[in-house]
Amino acid sequence: MSITLSEKNNGYVEGFSKFEKSTSGNDQGWLKSLRQEAIQKFQDLGFPTLKDEDWRFTNVAPIARSSFEILENGHDTVSASDLAPFQFEDQQVTELVFINGRYTHGLSRHCELPNGVIVKNLADAIVSEQEILKDNLAKYADFNEEAFTALNTAFMEDGGFIYIPKGTVVETPIHFLFISTDSDTPSITNPRNLIIAEDNCEANVIEHYTSIADNVYLSNVVTEIVVGENSTIGHYLIELESKKAFNISTLRVQQARSSNIRSHSVLLGGSLVRNNVHPVLAGEGCDSLINGLYMSNHRQHMDNYMKVEHASPHCDSRQLYNGILDGRSRGVFHGRIIVHEDAQKTDAKQTNRNLILSDTAQIDTKPQLEIYADDVKCTHGATIGQIDENALFYLRSRGISEEASRGIIMHAFTNEALESMSVDSVKNYCANLVADWFNQRNQKLEA
Repeated sequence: MSITLSEKNNGYVEGFSKFEKSTSGNDQGWLKSLRQEAIQKFQDLGFPTLKDEDWRFTNVAPIARSSFEILENGHDTVSASDLAPFQFEDQQVTELVFINGRYTHGLSRHCELPNGVIVKNLADAIVSEQEILKDNLAKYADFNEEAFTALNTAFMEDGGFIYIPKGTVVETPIHFLFISTDSDTPSITNPRNLIIAEDNCEANVIEHYTSIADNVYLSNVVTEIVVGENSTIGHYLIELESKKAFNISTLRVQQARSSNIRSHSVLLGGSLVRNNVHPVLAGEGCDSLINGLYMSNHRQHMDNYMKVEHASPHCDSRQLYNGILDGRSRGVFHGRIIVHEDAQKTDAKQTNRNLILSDTAQIDTKPQLEIYADDVKCTHGATIGQIDENALFYLRSRGISEEASRGIIMHAFTNEALESMSVDSVKNYCANLVADWFNQRNQKLEA
């Protein structure tokens, strides 16, 4: 059954009526009510506009005026060889593959995991892990104020699910690979990921969004991570969408006492990209690293919205986002650090650095502090500039060509974001992506 979503003629509500009749979990009252509440909230909110403060640098009108179709699973058009460009050198990876937003068992692979660890797709978890989902799904990502989160919650059907019991270390990375295929009409997927780590756990999770065709579609992603006491989670987002695609991703992290989250984002694809990262340091003594690299070209638009909430005392957070912009592209960094009244002894730092490679590229950066406690240490800063002429002169004076010197400086700029990644196979993969980006740029300049 074809389902088309559009703002015209109340199309999202009518599409939802068709969707809920055929999707999994419709027989579970709590989930059915959740979806219905979310579609009503989306209808009330509507798509954000430039009048909304958190969206004033990003115009989503191209999304709002488009019609999207929920596709059937296109697994028959994807082979194992098609996955090779999106896989890591480390073969010891548990990998769940999703084609057009739906889990594909035949292309996925599972390594041996510690006892009690559950890694499966959300559609299956809705059936087999009802109690865990009922207690955690949509408890943290707020759809009352965020339209895209409401849209995802209404139409959530599949995605990745991870449950890690107390005292468990998962040594092998867990890879969620989402692939979009070609279609005659613009399509939409709403991947929903839920990751739960109880106390004293460790794990690394990679979310990877890409396409095997250069077509128009919308990936509207929501990921919720619940981090228990003394647990450490590494989270990696790799965005390689079609250059005609839209990607809206929301990461919501809830941290308990003395927990540690390491969030890394690498954004390279897409026509319009919005990357929302929202950790809440809810327990005392938490630590949070929000690290990212975005590289845009042509007319790409990449918006990074960071919201770090310090809700308890003695917590540390670091934000470091580097951007390289070329062509007529536009970048946005909007970073908010909110220190609540009880969050004394907070130590928070926010840094955004941007390298502009053309006269027509543009960056809007807005670091922001909201402090309601009186014993804190908070700093923020942003830089926008071109390649440092002094550094360029120094390298050229050592006999290095101008082209090679520029390459060294740009690679050093990107490596600052990559070096903090702790999973070597993912770090190497991202480094190769960055090298390919530079090579393609150089080939265009030489043409």
